[in-house]
Amino acid sequence: MRCVIVVPCHNEEKRLDPERLASLLSRPDLGLLFVDDGSTDGTRKRLTEMAMSAPERVRVHALERNRGKGEAVRAGLLQALDSGAAVVGYLDADLSTPPEEMLGLVAVLEDPRIQVVLGSRVSLLGRRIERNRARHYLGRVFASVASISLGIPVYDTQCGAKVFRRGPPLEAALGRPFTSRWAFDVELLGRLLVGEDGTRQLGEADFVEVPLHSWRDVKGSSLSPRHMLTAGKDLLRIAWQIQRRRRAS
Repeated sequence: MRCVIVVPCHNEEKRLDPERLASLLSRPDLGLLFVDDGSTDGTRKRLTEMAMSAPERVRVHALERNRGKGEAVRAGLLQALDSGAAVVGYLDADLSTPPEEMLGLVAVLEDPRIQVVLGSRVSLLGRRIERNRARHYLGRVFASVASISLGIPVYDTQCGAKVFRRGPPLEAALGRPFTSRWAFDVELLGRLLVGEDGTRQLGEADFVEVPLHSWRDVKGSSLSPRHMLTAGKDLLRIAWQIQRRRRAS
């Protein structure tokens, strides 16, 4: 597959929607890689059934223990790159970002000048962005700090839909484990911007942020207020690391 979308899953048995996920395969050069992050329910069985229905385009990578969303995504992206994919991305298993929106993000990378495409949850007239109000405002504070830390005017770092072009900057950025389970998106973007192991640094012009037409909070999210507090602490640490790397370069 030219493009592989990674879908991290942890105890998603009741929220998986095989039919909607399969609609991503309407793009003939796209494959799905599900990463079962040590689930203890029937998630792996359901994923295996989905893979058996389209074995050439759907695969399952099983982690024997729960490593957190960030590491599940990293493991999946590395495996996707190892398979030869030219474009890789990740999408939340609950499909809070609808499949058609994800396909739109993939299409943006047809422009060879773009390296990274970010889905963005922006409430605009004519769009259906349905977010819990408290999480929305906490998210805006988080996103503002993240934007300042990264040094680029990104609106939404935490939307669970992102697509990347294969290249040394991405491969190097994925070369070591993330230090945060919940703020790994910022950590990954920061690594791309400062460059890892002497690779080329990506600049603001390499990124495109696409406002989604539709997005909704799905019940059952594992992101609790305690996790959001942890993510905030992690963000401050990641921001310090980015600034230290920039001063050293």
